[in-house]
Amino acid sequence: MDFKKTDIEGVYIIEPRVFNDVRGYFFESWKKQEFIESVGPVDFIQDNESKSSFGVLRGLHYQKGEYSQAKLVRVIKGRVLDVAVDIRRSSPTFGQHVMVELSDENKRQFFIPRGFAHGFLVLSDEAIFTYKVDNVYMPQAEAGIRWNDPALGIQWPIDPSKVLTSDKDLCQPLLADAELFE
Repeated sequence: MDFKKTDIEGVYIIEPRVFNDVRGYFFESWKKQEFIESVGPVDFIQDNESKSSFGVLRGLHYQKGEYSQAKLVRVIKGRVLDVAVDIRRSSPTFGQHVMVELSDENKRQFFIPRGFAHGFLVLSDEAIFTYKVDNVYMPQAEAGIRWNDPALGIQWPIDPSKVLTSDKDLCQPLLADAELFE
């Protein structure tokens, strides 16, 4: 795997080595030792999966305090635009984001450390999105930032009127009003 650093410390785009032949393809999607050597130790404890249709936007989500989570995300069917927003007040990149397209074709993965809000927008007719997390989900620790907060400057590539999101995500606070990391 090729671990590519991004403009924000700790966030990585991971490109697998894909072996193709007439039968199809093979690649390693997770290799603990290689991950530790390139990113550092992360103890993933759970895998999650979601299925969404075109225009679905999930995010920008995170968990607070002792239940914060690091995530390793990828798409196994379709295409999404994935975003990680630095919400660590003490960070020199506070409020900045990294955006990457993940698809079943490019097989990229995206590592998002603790201290980031995360979300994705489905660009294909349908997408199956999977991710590893290093901490359990706790409803009382759940938090978010509004996906279309102008202060974030995220350029979502579809008309906002075509975005499908949950009522909860429509009511998330702006970055200026959110409970953040120090």
